[in-house]
Amino acid sequence: MKKKIEGILNEKLEKGISVSPVLPEGVKNYLIDIDGTICDDIPNEQPERMIDAKLFPDALKTLNKWYEQGHIICFFTSRTEDHRSVTEKWLKKHGFKYHSLLMGKPRGGNYHWVDNHLVRATRYNGKFTDLIEKDAKIEVFDDGKN
Repeated sequence: MKKKIEGILNEKLEKGISVSPVLPEGVKNYLIDIDGTICDDIPNEQPERMIDAKLFPDALKTLNKWYEQGHIICFFTSRTEDHRSVTEKWLKKHGFKYHSLLMGKPRGGNYHWVDNHLVRATRYNGKFTDLIEKDAKIEVFDDGKN
């Protein structure tokens, strides 16, 4: 799958200089948490529960639909590398379609992501659906522009 993703990236130039490539217009790069977002919330200290975690069916349906629509699905979890095998087995058992799995996300929540690429965040509150537009208050850097 990595080759497929790299194949759709578009070259980006800033002031005539190549910078990190970007996805085509309309393609989203979804970073999806696992515990408490697509299944039961299981702490790393109880890995024996991971293989039998209860699936949230709306997550499976929605994420596989986004995958089929051409979006990039990357699971980004606080589980450690020691949990990779059980996590991949669980994802396969339930039929999740995805491009990559990143282990070792910082634990504890209250994330504030700083990046030079466009970032949008959606907090999971118990139900996966198609995304809707909503006005929200956000914190940004003071770049002198209004």
